[in-house]
Amino acid sequence: MLTHLSVQNFTLVDALELELNRGMTAITGETGAGKSILLDALGLALGDRADPDRVRNGRQRADICATFDVSAIPRARQWLDNHDLDSDSDCLLRRVVTREGRSRGYINGQPVPLGQLKELGEMLIDIHSQHAHQSLLKKDTHRRLLDDYANHQELARQCKTLYRDWQDAQKHFEEWRDNAEEITARTQLLRYQVQELDALALEDNELEAMEAEQRQLASADTLLQNSQLAAQICDDEEGGLLTTLGKALHLLQDLNDKPKALASAEELLFSAQIQIQEAHSEINHHIDSFEMDPERLTFIEERLSSCYDIARKHRISPTELQSLHEELAGELEQLDGSEGQLDELEARANACQSAYIACAEKLSAQRHKAAKQLQKAINQQLRALAMQNAQLAIQLHSGSEHASPHGLDDIEFLISTNPGQSPKALAKVASGGELSRVSLAIQVVTARSSTTPTLVFDEVDVGIGGATADVVGDLLRQLGSQGQVLCVTHLPQVASKGHQHLQVHKETDKTSAQTALIQLNGDDKIMEIARMMGGAQMTKQTIAHAREMLEMAD
Repeated sequence: MLTHLSVQNFTLVDALELELNRGMTAITGETGAGKSILLDALGLALGDRADPDRVRNGRQRADICATFDVSAIPRARQWLDNHDLDSDSDCLLRRVVTREGRSRGYINGQPVPLGQLKELGEMLIDIHSQHAHQSLLKKDTHRRLLDDYANHQELARQCKTLYRDWQDAQKHFEEWRDNAEEITARTQLLRYQVQELDALALEDNELEAMEAEQRQLASADTLLQNSQLAAQICDDEEGGLLTTLGKALHLLQDLNDKPKALASAEELLFSAQIQIQEAHSEINHHIDSFEMDPERLTFIEERLSSCYDIARKHRISPTELQSLHEELAGELEQLDGSEGQLDELEARANACQSAYIACAEKLSAQRHKAAKQLQKAINQQLRALAMQNAQLAIQLHSGSEHASPHGLDDIEFLISTNPGQSPKALAKVASGGELSRVSLAIQVVTARSSTTPTLVFDEVDVGIGGATADVVGDLLRQLGSQGQVLCVTHLPQVASKGHQHLQVHKETDKTSAQTALIQLNGDDKIMEIARMMGGAQMTKQTIAHAREMLEMAD
């Protein structure tokens, strides 16, 4: 339950610290005092949308902290554990909003996305707004109320997931089916392209090797001619290198007592002679083993031409041919089984549909059963709220024609307010005041089955009074005895039933106004009830009546 609320610099609130207890807490005050500001601040701590205009004038940021005792809420403690947040008995939700519009949320001191604040907040508090009767005109609200009452939320979530899976599978199947001609044409093109690349059968590094070999074969004539000329220069009988070098050596060898320089020159010429002889031998060996292969050159050039032509056709570099081959072959393999895959997709879509229908039919059966119980409980509550002739009916039309993420049911709340009148849509039959009471009856009934320990009612008693207001007060007090109820009210009959009573008032001076809150006890509580009954002019009779109302409530 909510144990503490701290509000700083929020609209008319400068600083407010509020301790809260179990039971029913009535929150009252004059119109415009700021009763709903407390609930707005609480909603902000629970993840509601932030409005920078709500930051108090002259302040840089608003800061709201709400402390909850979660010791008796296993679902909330498990959620905190799953998100690696401290899960002691106390849980602190904090929201900071700056004047510039920045907003930050915290759970137990750790920054969290606002979605997590909202998700956890829904486990801790259920807020019933004074405008709930407006949403009661929508069928979506009817379905949600029925599922909340019967605790079908998990089954409804499963149904929603299965519906999405079915729709995705059906869409995939229909896309393949409707594009069958395009897939066939693509398959034929791929088969031709892959066969062409299969025939080419290009191996790793083969392209580079062929280009090098082609250059060598293309220059074979020049290579042989130059080799022969080089061999002739080395060993020409008249002016070859070996002949000329031999003459030079002979001249030096015939000298006696050669100087050191000539002896060294003789050694160098002898060494050169040996190297030229070896070079001449290598050249001759190459000439002897050299074979002209025009057929090989033709083959290489034709194969290279094929590679270049195919690469040009696909607008890629020849070096990318192998990776393209693998890519096209993989796509062809996938499309080759498209007919079988189409059957698989259809089977999967049918299986997903069957799973959804089974879940939706189970949900529908439980809804029909719960609708009877909820309808009976609401009608009993309507009689207690002075609508003895009203009869609310929950109409369910079920069938595949209503298939949606929410199941197979079209759910609508109908009402008859006069004897003998057939139930019709709420908007066509009920007046504004009647809608408020119908809404209150539904909220009280569904709140009894709620697993949320803290219930907030924000002026849900608008449009009622007299004995009916007294019944409403008794109902809220009963709910408070089972947990915690916070009720913003303008009715003394309701406020008198509170276990605790908080008064909101506005303090003003020449420069500013601010909302303050005090806890009322004893005579202060009597005087506030009397004010609510008689306005500013309180008499002995109104004070005595207020005292009597409080005594009867106790």
